[in-house]
Amino acid sequence: MSHQGVPDAMEIDCNEKVWLQEVGPRDGLQNEPIALNVDVRAGLIESLVETGLSRIQIGSFVNPRLVPQMAGTHEVWRRLKKRENVRYSALVLNDKGLETALAEGIPHVEIYVSASETHSLRNSGVSTSEGLKIASSLINKALQNNRTVTAGVMCAFGCFYEGPVEIKKILDIVHEFGSQGPLEIGLADTAGVGEPAGINSVLQSVLEIVSVDRLILHLHDTRGNGIANLKAALDQGVRRFDTAVGGLGGCPFIPGAKGNISTEQTVDILESLGYGTGVDRRRLGNIWADLSRLLGRG
Repeated sequence: MSHQGVPDAMEIDCNEKVWLQEVGPRDGLQNEPIALNVDVRAGLIESLVETGLSRIQIGSFVNPRLVPQMAGTHEVWRRLKKRENVRYSALVLNDKGLETALAEGIPHVEIYVSASETHSLRNSGVSTSEGLKIASSLINKALQNNRTVTAGVMCAFGCFYEGPVEIKKILDIVHEFGSQGPLEIGLADTAGVGEPAGINSVLQSVLEIVSVDRLILHLHDTRGNGIANLKAALDQGVRRFDTAVGGLGGCPFIPGAKGNISTEQTVDILESLGYGTGVDRRRLGNIWADLSRLLGRG
């Protein structure tokens, strides 16, 4: 087993094990109108770890005025028990965010750039090419500081504003990232507009330059295709996925974007297909029941 509970590629039995990263504490909560305090967020993460989830995205280091739901992520981190068999990660968008993550000792950082010009401008205030330069610099700095990295592409399966994204743009970003040596390459259906045929097409091209054991998919369910897209990716050999408890999530910069594929449903589907997750489905259900009440959903 490699650092922070991340399986080495040769350890993964692709016929049995699927690795889920829980992104509810970040992607899930950032889109909710109610901002939970740091104690509640830390307690949520500890509860998620108790289900058997070994990869947790604890939050992001962003401007709290823009994303108040993520204020105090450093305090959330300080409250956690830091279990050795769990990989804790955080999303960073710029130098300030990375500096904070490094200073706090976050072991794994996630750095994404959008393949859509319109989404990139709305989400980050920069063009895709400028975003790629910034992301590449962040990746290099994180690696130089002995952190592991997921380097990813947002809107990899289509854009709410622009529709299909040119495959060459996606591959150029993946090639640039892959050459830097991150642990994982992420592909995100940020707007949730992807569908199985498109998932297959993009994966077939990406897998020509990146091995499948380095890929992780981040799937949203805006059009109800999330689980079908999961199955398409499984057929291509992908065994790493982001999920969010209760199907929470969405992008503040994409109108109508729905949440991630839910961790509970994903566990159910995977186990019905014969894959193992190591996740306790009953405990997940209890967590969502409590969390939904805190968020005013139940």
